[in-house]
Amino acid sequence: MPTRSPARARRPKLAVWKFASCDGCQLSVLNLEEELLPLAGEIEIANFLEASSAVIKGPYDLSLVEGSVTTPDDARRVQQVRQQSRRLVAIGACANFGGIQALRDLMDVAALQRTVYAHPEYLATLSRSTPISAHVTVDLELTGCPVDRGQLVEVLTAFIQDRPVRLPQHSVCVECKRRGTVCVTVAPGTPCLGPVTRAGCGAICPAYHRGCYGCFGPVDGANTAAVADRARELGMPGRDVARLFRLFNTAAPAFAKEAAHHDA
Repeated sequence: MPTRSPARARRPKLAVWKFASCDGCQLSVLNLEEELLPLAGEIEIANFLEASSAVIKGPYDLSLVEGSVTTPDDARRVQQVRQQSRRLVAIGACANFGGIQALRDLMDVAALQRTVYAHPEYLATLSRSTPISAHVTVDLELTGCPVDRGQLVEVLTAFIQDRPVRLPQHSVCVECKRRGTVCVTVAPGTPCLGPVTRAGCGAICPAYHRGCYGCFGPVDGANTAAVADRARELGMPGRDVARLFRLFNTAAPAFAKEAAHHDA
């Protein structure tokens, strides 16, 4: 990693924020381990409660935001985060598409509260689980459930070097070819979202003879109809096709539209 310019008087401040999520993407930051050492020399980790209770006040040069907005307090707080951040990167499926908790968008939230909680009147929640971009301007979206360590390093390095971020734009199918994995749809006939899912995971599931679950969200121009048609040809009922698109990125527009088409 290139060193910081001598002309730069201070290290830029990094903040990592949590909203409704499982903390998996924040743990991906912590799991950088060896990569964090040289990064720490170039950037100041000023606010990251998952790692330390010590907080340096903003404004911040770069904010990484995990999680979706699910409560009125979240909606207010994300505005404050945006105001304190020169650049804001939404990391993970929750921050970019509402996460798996967006499944509640398809149900009666009030009924769910009555079922789960003894005193739902104490809760303050929104009717939908929405991405960060639905509330504030997002400078970059880093997808995944969780995000990929290598892509995290690329984002941080690009920020330090003040250059464009280079992220894969192809589908998981390309990753399968690169690692020599036999196509699970062509060979054993397993429904797979690989053709319509953005690369980043290294095609882990197909490598273990499982169909892709779409963790990294839809690739640009995803032909979801073709994947759904193939799943039906392989004997998957329409109801299960809808479920196939309703996992980690339930509210991603391309996946949500295809799922709705098969609800009946």
